[in-house]
Amino acid sequence: MSDILSFPKDFIWGTATSSFQIEGAADERGMCIWDEFCRWPGKVLNGDTGDVANDHVHRYREDVAMMAELGMQTYRFSIAWPRVLPAGKGKVDEAGLDFYDKLVDELLKYNIQPAVTLYHWDLPSELQKLGGWASRDTIYRFQDYTEVVANRLGDRVKTWITHNEPWVVSMLGNLTGDHAPGVEDRGIALQVAHHLLVSHGLSMQVLRELGGADAQVGITLNMNHVYPATDRDEDQLAASRSDGQLNRWFADPIFKGSYPEDMWDVYGAQVPRIEPDDMAIISQPIDFLGVNYYTRDVAKYDASKPLEYTSLHPAGEYTAMDWEVYPQGLTDLLMRLTNDYAPKAIYITENGCAYPDVVEDGKVHDVKRIDYYRKHFVAAHKAIEMGAPLKGYYAWSLMDNFEWAWGYERRFGIVYVDFKTQERILKDSARYYSQVVQQNGVEI
Repeated sequence: MSDILSFPKDFIWGTATSSFQIEGAADERGMCIWDEFCRWPGKVLNGDTGDVANDHVHRYREDVAMMAELGMQTYRFSIAWPRVLPAGKGKVDEAGLDFYDKLVDELLKYNIQPAVTLYHWDLPSELQKLGGWASRDTIYRFQDYTEVVANRLGDRVKTWITHNEPWVVSMLGNLTGDHAPGVEDRGIALQVAHHLLVSHGLSMQVLRELGGADAQVGITLNMNHVYPATDRDEDQLAASRSDGQLNRWFADPIFKGSYPEDMWDVYGAQVPRIEPDDMAIISQPIDFLGVNYYTRDVAKYDASKPLEYTSLHPAGEYTAMDWEVYPQGLTDLLMRLTNDYAPKAIYITENGCAYPDVVEDGKVHDVKRIDYYRKHFVAAHKAIEMGAPLKGYYAWSLMDNFEWAWGYERRFGIVYVDFKTQERILKDSARYYSQVVQQNGVEI
C-alpha cells in the first residue's frame, strides 16, 4: 500500500492558461504586440502565430466541460486587453467583454472558481506605438482597463491577479528582445519594470473598490531559487546578483516598499525614474503572492558578464525547454518567501513541464510529466509542513498551446492538442492530476 500525503482541507487545485496562448480569434480583437512580434522574421519558431491557437474563444464550452470532467476546482485565465479595448483605451468592444462574461458563467455553472489575470503580455499595439510600458501613461490606461473589466466581472470573480511575470515582460521583452516588443535596452527594461509595478498598485485600488469585500487580489512573479555554484565569496555574490535581478527587484518593492540597495547600486545610471508616491502605491498589502516555478538557478561569478555572474547547467534531468527538473528548489523558494516576506498566502500559479509528446492509438503516455508533477507536489507539501502559507496549485497548462517564441513546438499541456484539427486528447498526466485533485493528496 502506498502512503498518501494529504493537503489541507481548504487547499484548491486548478489549471492555468493565458489569452494569447489559447484564444485565437485574432480577427475579433485589436492587434497586440505579440501579433506584431510573430510577424517579425526569425523571432518565433516556424513563423507560428497566435491567430488561431486553440480556438478557445469558439470552443470554451468544450474546454470548460473538460476541466469539469477532470474535477478542477479553479481555473486561472487571462483577459486579452485588446479584446476588451482594441486600441488599449477609449471604446470598449462589448462583444469581447461578453466573451469573458460567458466564460465566467460557464465556469461557475460547473462550480469552477475563476481566477483572472489582467495582464499576460498582450499589450494593445496602439499603446506600444505611444511608448508601451516605457511610457508612464500606460500605467493609467491599465487602471482604466481594470475598471472596465472589474465593473463587468467583479460580482462573480473573487480572485484577481494584476500582472503575470513582470520580470519576463520587462527583461525578456525590453532587455534581451527575446519576447515582444523586442527592445534591447536595460534602462528601458528597468523603467518598464517600475511602471508595471506601479500599475499593479493602481489596479489593486480599483479591484478593492469594485471587487467587493471578499475579493482577493495579488500579483504573480516568476521566481527561481538561486544557489551559488560554490561557497566561495565571489559565487555567493553571483547568487545574490542573480536573486536580485530576478526575485528581489520585484518582491522587495511589493513587500518592503523599496528596491534592493545592492541592485540599485549595480544598475547605476540605468535605474528607473520614480515619482514621489510610487513606492507607497506599489507596496499596498496584497492578499496573496502568485509564484510561477519551473526550475532553479545556479550562479557562478563571471567578471565578463554585465552583472558579473553566469548561470550554470548542472548535470541532471532536463525538460524539452532545457530546464533542470529540481523539485527541492520549490520547497526552498517557498520557505525563503515565507521567511523573508511573510505573505498572507501563496499560490503556485504555474508549475509544469514541456516534453515531446506523441499520440499512440489515441493516447498520450507522458510518464515524465507525471513524475515531474508528483515530485513537485511532494515538494509543495513539504513546504506546507514547514510553515509556508501555500493555499493552492495551478498546473501549467490545461492544454498544449502557443508557447511564445517557441511557437507550437513546446507542449506543456496535460491535454494534447492537434493544432490542425483542434482535437483535444487527455494525456495520462491529466488523469493522474485528476486523481490527485480528487483525493486532495499525492501518493508516495
